Amino acid sequence: MSRVRTGLENLLENPPAWARQGKLALLANPASVGPDYRHGRTLIDEALPHRLGALFSPQHGFFADKQDNMIESDHGRDPLTGIPIWSLYGETRWPTEAMMDGIDTVVVDIQDVGTRVYTFIWTLTYIMEMAAKKGVHVAVLDRPNPIGGVKIEGNLTEEDCTSFVGRYPIPMRHGMTIGELARLFKGAFGIDCHLTVVPMTGWKRSMHYGDTGLPWVLPSPNMPCEETALVYPGQVILEGCNLSEGRGTTRPFELFGAPWLDTPRLLAALDPKSLAGCTLRETGFQPAFGKWQGELCRGFQIHVTDRDLFSPYRLSLDIVRAARANHPDTFAWKEPPYEYEYEKNPMDMILGSKSLRKALETGTPVERLEADWQEALSRFATVRESFFIYTP
Repeated sequence: MSRVRTGLENLLENPPAWARQGKLALLANPASVGPDYRHGRTLIDEALPHRLGALFSPQHGFFADKQDNMIESDHGRDPLTGIPIWSLYGETRWPTEAMMDGIDTVVVDIQDVGTRVYTFIWTLTYIMEMAAKKGVHVAVLDRPNPIGGVKIEGNLTEEDCTSFVGRYPIPMRHGMTIGELARLFKGAFGIDCHLTVVPMTGWKRSMHYGDTGLPWVLPSPNMPCEETALVYPGQVILEGCNLSEGRGTTRPFELFGAPWLDTPRLLAALDPKSLAGCTLRETGFQPAFGKWQGELCRGFQIHVTDRDLFSPYRLSLDIVRAARANHPDTFAWKEPPYEYEYEKNPMDMILGSKSLRKALETGTPVERLEADWQEALSRFATVRESFFIYTP
């Protein structure tokens, strides 16, 4: 099987005029690598000497050394190139006009994971907005959606629940590449910047990351492998309650539980349809940090047995519904703040809906919840096709 070539590789093979003549800034982190694991800033600096003028870093920092949410990164200077690193997850989450002074093109080479709440895509929107204001060109170097570009899942973000984990109405599992999302943000949501997407070669919508032949490098500290990305569109919602999502273990998001969780009761309370394509293996774990740090949690590891049948959002909604129903006195929603929102309910932000959280509180079956969002999801499915780069 031939290997997928990323937008970074295609840019370097035949640099266009805007890359050869202008001053560039680069949004990147440790996963911004070529097929030989060399970092994008090094490859760009070698192919286009003296073009790089600044680096931008998303959540977790340029070197992805910040573990948790709301752990800020400082501005700095790159020890390799000597150019400034501007943190877009520190004193500000969007670039200032001063950061873009002298920059002709902001190059975005960042690995997304296909989930609405992963903040890198919203950092992209802030860059696009400031670029539109400053008259700066944005060039997105496309990378694979690690969980494929076919399946979509979930409700669309409602207007009163927008935040840094969901600025625009897209579903939890969006089934688009970051380049396609940039086109969607411009064409459907009106960020009118000068945008170029440098596409991949050889990527098909049916591919998961393991099919691409590309090396996996952690895009964030708790995204250690492709299996994590596959469960993440569901398990991330546990950040909005007092079930551990496995942070502080070697298998974050695949493991979940709590010291108070009655595992046999939980398993018995789940809708069998929610378990399609996966097995929940009962286990215990003791987080080294995060929720329930140092305490023995009773819970499960999610083993995906058929990634095409598996619906992570449905499974995790059902887990939350069952845990709350079985443990009304110990289950609790997380209190603010969450991602710099100090009044909104964190679970409402993650789900993108107050009504969905309230439906979980009343024990509404997940099958009915899915039915409620199908019409909006179908409309999104139609809209997104207008921005596809890679046809089915």
